[in-house]
Amino acid sequence: MKILVVEDEKELAENIRAYLSRSDMICEAAFDFAEAQDKLLSFEYDIVLLDIMLPDGNGLHLLRLLKQLQPETGVLIVSAKNALDDKVKGLELGADDYLTKPFHLPELNARLNAIFRRRKFQGHKMLEFGDLHVNTDTHDVLVKGQPLVLTVKEYELLLFFISNKNRPLTKQIIAEHLWGDHVDFLDSFDFVYQHIKNLRKKITAAGGADYIKTIYGLGYKFSED
Repeated sequence: MKILVVEDEKELAENIRAYLSRSDMICEAAFDFAEAQDKLLSFEYDIVLLDIMLPDGNGLHLLRLLKQLQPETGVLIVSAKNALDDKVKGLELGADDYLTKPFHLPELNARLNAIFRRRKFQGHKMLEFGDLHVNTDTHDVLVKGQPLVLTVKEYELLLFFISNKNRPLTKQIIAEHLWGDHVDFLDSFDFVYQHIKNLRKKITAAGGADYIKTIYGLGYKFSED
């Protein structure tokens, strides 16, 4: 899961980022309106955690922009206790949920996971694709009923493929999802090929079908065809 935290309280943003990163999420932070806008114009996210009170702009304007650029991205609004009108307006503009400050990080994590399941998997915790079964709560992956041991990146790659099944994905899109804005510092996308090769090998070695189709000159597609 790839998250953007838009929060001007830097200590809180860093605490959130550190906590979510321990849960195997790709988590980036933007500390003001301008930085958040730049990231939304440059990258795609599964969920945006949005503080609507920013020093250089209104977070609701970012929400409008996000819904134009990435309508499938989930949004969790963070607001002060006395900002009821802004919460209601945010929900009307397409936000999925809101959380009032102060909040506990485990609750935040649970809300984000619930939004992700609703957005990507119609609320289901158990995902099925061909011979594959994935429990998004425990991160357990089964192939024909047998456990499949994956690295964090391989698991994230598998979820990304399943949530974009039958859709062509370029190496750049995959790289941005797995590494976020750190991808700008990479010399090539060779690591994408390596992770895909390892994931394909593990699935087929366990008796599963080869769902990862190479589209030469473009990228990859996850399909049963």
